[in-house]
Amino acid sequence: MNLPYTGGCACGAIRYHISDEPIFMNDCQCKDCQKMSGTGHGSYLTFPSRAAIKLEGKANHFDMIGDSGNTKTSSFCSKCGSPVYMTFAAMPTLFTVHATSLDDPSRYKPQAVTYVIRGFSWDHLDPTLPKFEKMPKT
Repeated sequence: MNLPYTGGCACGAIRYHISDEPIFMNDCQCKDCQKMSGTGHGSYLTFPSRAAIKLEGKANHFDMIGDSGNTKTSSFCSKCGSPVYMTFAAMPTLFTVHATSLDDPSRYKPQAVTYVIRGFSWDHLDPTLPKFEKMPKT
């Protein structure tokens, strides 16, 4: 049996417990992820079903419109400001967590880099990972 993925915000006001395996782990260099992370990319684990997610605490949310024209919602702690998870209007079952919100961030194993078209030359990511100009089609 696989161990659950657990984590939360920096101050502990928001906690999650995920009893599923991620379907995708990626470094994203889109402008939204750059601004949310405060650096050249964001690192994420995406899970297939919200049914496998237990959330504790109240997050604040803000919506962004992605390149696809669809709304993505970023959820963060109102106390410490840590970004914790994202959801997507066009794919309502998916649940994405920020890799550094994990209790054990070493469990994050990126599979690809997305939105390299927006990447900065100083943002050095694993050169062996597959790279996509935008988000790969499913």
